[in-house]
Amino acid sequence: MIPNPTSVSIGTADPRPSPSPRRSTILSDHPRIISSISVIAFLLLWEVLLRWVHPSALIPPFSAVVLKGWELCESGELFVHTGASLARIATGFCIGSLIGAPLGLLIGASKVVRAVFDPFVQFFRFIPAIAWLTPAVIWFGIGEQPRIMIIVYATLFIVAINSAVGVSSIAENKIWAGRTLGATPSQVFLHIVIPATLPYVLTGMRLAMGFAFTGVVSAEMIASERGLGYLIFNSRLWMATDSIFVGIFVLGMLGWTCDTLFRQVTRRFTHQR
Repeated sequence: MIPNPTSVSIGTADPRPSPSPRRSTILSDHPRIISSISVIAFLLLWEVLLRWVHPSALIPPFSAVVLKGWELCESGELFVHTGASLARIATGFCIGSLIGAPLGLLIGASKVVRAVFDPFVQFFRFIPAIAWLTPAVIWFGIGEQPRIMIIVYATLFIVAINSAVGVSSIAENKIWAGRTLGATPSQVFLHIVIPATLPYVLTGMRLAMGFAFTGVVSAEMIASERGLGYLIFNSRLWMATDSIFVGIFVLGMLGWTCDTLFRQVTRRFTHQR
């Protein structure tokens, strides 16, 4: 019998062409190149618009901000302000995280603790930290304590809420499996609840870091003599807009750097865990 020429026997290759693989480009495979281009384009646009197209005394061009920052670096003033702000942010952030994480874990794990503390957490988290400037000065006086307390307040509740949400999201079968194997409530909390909640705690700490940088500007308005918030607040009295933008730029760069380091450290730690 003569085989049908239109039929395809078993084991022969499919005559249809296979789909071509996705063609990658330099830009799509290297997002950092896109980010660098966008930042450079923004800075060039800033310089061109405010230097030649529409000069303004209220917004300095980027080159003026760079020159002012260089002057502050040469005099050492910028390093003093930056060091003071970083010390306050680190202290307030650490204290707020050390209080907020255990509080959130207990709120999520215990109904009694949740009933006691959850109304206060839900009430105070809607009050901005800047609202406590005057009470903080009255209670703690003029010094470092009120500034640290403002940053602690700005970071505590976001860490507590994320930690409580992490506990409530744990699958019930994990807890029941631990109890079935004879784990005590404390062992379940230490070996099941805390490891499963750790990503939520770290996410809350990362978000709280942003609130700490926001709160330091408000905290350094309290009769401060150094700090990036003080630099911004004091420069407005003299209409020194270039110094204001230097303080804003340094705050943004510090926040970006701290967030990047925090992500790298936590990624390595959670991967090991």
